[in-house]
Parts: sequence; structure tokens; C-alpha cells
Amino acid sequence: MSKPSTGTPEEQRDRRVLLTVHTGRRDVVALAQTSAARLIRGGIGVKILEDEAPDLDIPGAEVVPCDESAAKDAEIVMVFGGDGTFLRAAELARYTDAALMGVNLGRVGFLAETEPEAVEETLSAIEDCEYSVEERLAIRVDVLDRAGTVVGGTWALNEVSVEKAERSRVLDVVIAIDGRPLTSFGCDGVLCATPTGSTAYAFSAGGPVVWPDVEALLLVPTNAHALFARPLVTSPNSVLTVAVPADGNRARVSADGRRTVEVPDGGRVDVRRAGRPVRIARVHSATFGDRLVAKFGLPVRGFRDARHAGPGHELFTSRNVLDREVVDVDGLDAGGTTREVSGGGTYDDA
Repeated sequence: MSKPSTGTPEEQRDRRVLLTVHTGRRDVVALAQTSAARLIRGGIGVKILEDEAPDLDIPGAEVVPCDESAAKDAEIVMVFGGDGTFLRAAELARYTDAALMGVNLGRVGFLAETEPEAVEETLSAIEDCEYSVEERLAIRVDVLDRAGTVVGGTWALNEVSVEKAERSRVLDVVIAIDGRPLTSFGCDGVLCATPTGSTAYAFSAGGPVVWPDVEALLLVPTNAHALFARPLVTSPNSVLTVAVPADGNRARVSADGRRTVEVPDGGRVDVRRAGRPVRIARVHSATFGDRLVAKFGLPVRGFRDARHAGPGHELFTSRNVLDREVVDVDGLDAGGTTREVSGGGTYDDA
């Protein structure tokens, strides 16, 4: 993790921030406009993408093509949107030294650094260079044909999904780690994920949550027809191979849900650590554990908060997920019938 230097006054005047915005929502556009205006007033140049420029209409902003040169000379790529917008921005920042900083305006926004109500604090941190930069492991993907010739490739920040091309058929795969066959099964697909992506598609498929500063690769089968098809966590230097038999179903690769590559009949997909990490800027001191609790609404009250009703009886509080009120056994009278509890809710006799 590194922290940028404040630099000389001349260097400060040359600072630039690229905005990437979910322009389909009016409130997102308005927040991006006010943020851009503040950065410009503070002497920081603002760049916007040419396909977003008409919707943003930001006076004084530099309009740039939406390609690999967009983030050139940018210090920060500031993202206004959800994780989908963030992943799009990662494509633009991929081959530059720009760090990604997200403002969550989506539903979960696990990749974002801040919520809309803390934007002013985030902008102040950018102006004063008071942020740190995390380097997140990314993965490189090579698609090979039956002869072992590389015929395509891509990269991902979250995950690569090797998935069946025909929904009505099962995808047969052979899994190998570091060139050694491990197992084979039929499935809907196989996910190869980074620690950053462990809370995305891989999480939904039953994979483990891995802290982002842990260097590792994940392999998670999806809907496998097998007794041994467990998620695997390997060395960050391993090569994960998903081979597709020539007589099996057609397969394709989806990277971060944004880029696709077809897998030839009898081909294979090799996944390894990318040579270049993705840089993510952080302002707040919240840990990854804090993010898990906040994003997933995890209960943090444990057995030590249990209520005791006599020897041998531990009566735990429970949460009514419909009205989000905490109810407990005090809501039951001696006869086991329902009576009113604090907050106006009721506890129904099971």
C-alpha cells in the first residue's frame, strides 16, 4: 500500500481526475457534476469520456475518447455508480498508474470506497492527497486450441467464468492445477476468481470469502454434478486450467461479465496471476471486515448477548426479517400465546 506525494505547486497544477459515471440516473449525474465543479475550482483538471460528455455537460472538462488512452496522465479514476461501472472504469485504468476510487450509487457496491453522503470528505482527500493506494491481484487468461496454440485471451479483476455456451446441455470439464490433472465433472461452469472477486460471482456460487490482501487464486465450480467439486484456494503463482473435451458442450469465457472469448472444441483455458495489479484508492480507515458487516448487514451480536431464563435455558434474541424489529422470548406469555412486544410487533407461537 502506498501514499501519493503532495508534490510541488507545479505538479499540483498538472493533476487530473477522470470521471466515469452511470449516466442513466439523474441523481448520479448531478452528483458527478457538483463533484467535478469542486475539483476544477480546486485547480485539478477533470476528464470525461466522450460517450458520457453530452449527459454530463461539465464546463471546463476535457473530453477524451473511451479507450485505453482515456486515463493517461490521470491520477485518479473516480467512479460514480455501482460495481458494474467500477469494472468498466478498471478497463480504462488498466494500463496506467491511475488509481480507482468509487462512489457507491448501486445496490451493494463492494468495490466502491465511499457512499454518496461522504463525497465531500472524499473530494477533500483527493485535493489534499490524503489517500492510500491498494494494489489488487488481477488475473490473466489464455485460451488455447486443441494443439496448445494460444488463440485468445483477456484479463479480470473479479473473476473469469468458463461457462457452457448452450443452456440446455451440461459442460464437461477437466480441472488441472499447475499442469497436473485434479478432477473432472459436468457442470454449468467453473469460476476462477481473485480475492477481490471472492465477494462477487464466486460468493454467490458458494465460494469462500477471502480478504483482499491475501494473495491467492480461487477455483469455484458452479452446479457441478460431482461428489468432489469443492471450492479450491491455491497459490497466487499457480496456473488454473479448465479443459473442455472435444466431444463435450461448447464453452466460452466471460471476464468480469464484460468481455467474452470463445473456447475452441477440445481447447482449454489457462488462468494465472496477471503481471500488473489493479490500483484502488482508499480514503476511509474501515477494514474489510467492516465492509462485510455493512454491505451484507451481518449480525454482530453473538452468544454472549443471550438471555438466560433459568438453568439450562439459553434464550437467544432473534430478528424479524420482515419488519426488522428485534423480538425475544419475553414476547410470549406463560401460556405460549402471542402478546405485544417492544416496538409494536408480535411474536407468533410456532
